[in-house]
Amino acid sequence: MSDPNNEIDYQKIVQKLAFAAINEQRRARRWRIFFTSLFFLYVTVVGFMLIDGGDQDAAEEGRHTALVLMPGVIASGEEAGAENVIAGLKAAFKDEDTAGVILEINSPGGSPVQSAYIYDEIRRLRIEHESIPLYVVISDMAASGGYFVAAAADKIYVNKSSLVGSIGVRMDSFGAVDLMKKVGVERRLIIAGKNKGLADPFLPENPEQTAHLQQMLDEVHQHFIAAVKQGRGERLSQQDDLFSGLIWTGEKAIELGLVDDYGTTQSVARDIIEAETIVDYTPKGALIEQIMEGFGVSLGKQIQSQFGSNFKLY
Repeated sequence: MSDPNNEIDYQKIVQKLAFAAINEQRRARRWRIFFTSLFFLYVTVVGFMLIDGGDQDAAEEGRHTALVLMPGVIASGEEAGAENVIAGLKAAFKDEDTAGVILEINSPGGSPVQSAYIYDEIRRLRIEHESIPLYVVISDMAASGGYFVAAAADKIYVNKSSLVGSIGVRMDSFGAVDLMKKVGVERRLIIAGKNKGLADPFLPENPEQTAHLQQMLDEVHQHFIAAVKQGRGERLSQQDDLFSGLIWTGEKAIELGLVDDYGTTQSVARDIIEAETIVDYTPKGALIEQIMEGFGVSLGKQIQSQFGSNFKLY
């Protein structure tokens, strides 16, 4: 017979496990409420700081230099896209205390259409607000579409090591016809319209289609060249390869007339515009999205570490 004192009380064990599960659920619920509250508090604080704060700062600063940042690839929906940059420029020129506007560019280029939108709007704003100058300050680079935009400014300032130029247009593709033959893959493409498979990398190159694409790129290139000549005028040198797609340092770009002088955002505001106080008019929507995305990733990792991968925050 078994000793009653040594028998396992399974009922008590089950009760302990049940209570432990309940306590764990309560703890998870408390953490969920905590993180949800923290999230909405964070959104509220950031919103007031970045949206309301900008206009209030501008109102309190008096006469100032207006700054608009244009970082990254120029594309629709990006921070350097036309919608974002133009909104900042309009707000900067609209403020009656703006003594001058600086567009600070750090861009490798991007969409020729988006670049042209910004270029045209800069020229329009300069005519509408004749007393307010607009200067471009190039930090690391203003290449291709970045320089397209810069050419619309009254003057362009650089660092000696800034990268400037790349006045050209490109279209990237590849050819994998021979590779497909080697691995025994057959390309099957059904189209309506004999040129619908234009520049298909898995088909042999079509000379007529290639000529069409080249003509198209040449047209866009001429649009680019015309904009640079219109913006820079007689300041441009007559060097043959100026529009060949080459890129130069800021030091060489001054010699070529692509830019005007050395300067930073702070030095241009202080010495050229003579309004040392700088107010940033860059639209903050994109910045909020970046901050919240980073916060969301951090929050997600913390929650997963606490509750496992099955936890979801709705």
